[in-house]
Amino acid sequence: MFIEVESNQNCETGFFGRFKEIRPARPVVQVKLYDRNPSGEWYWVTGWSDDATSPMCQAHAQLIEDSGAGLTYLVYGGIYGLRFKPISTEEAWGLDSPHQWGEAYLSLSSERDLRYAEEPSAPP
Repeated sequence: MFIEVESNQNCETGFFGRFKEIRPARPVVQVKLYDRNPSGEWYWVTGWSDDATSPMCQAHAQLIEDSGAGLTYLVYGGIYGLRFKPISTEEAWGLDSPHQWGEAYLSLSSERDLRYAEEPSAPP
């Protein structure tokens, strides 16, 4: 699998990487991050695209093999990366918010730090 993120207003640093897929990707809506609080905090996550009228797109998490970290959960979004905001914030997604930020991608060591989108059940 290939991940490509162009440098943009959401995240200044572009990224291109190739990873070995272990499991299929699943839609993800929240991630637990430990940057600001050692016990971790939950954040909304969305993919960010180049569509000016509706830049949000689905974020996904996928178990991959990373040469530096072994097995890890790669969280990725659109061509402009991922966007995060605290779950306590009820504001719309936007580049001007001081409560939100963007990243090219995210690597998590544990699936416990992911909350997946509800997937529709298969018809009987």
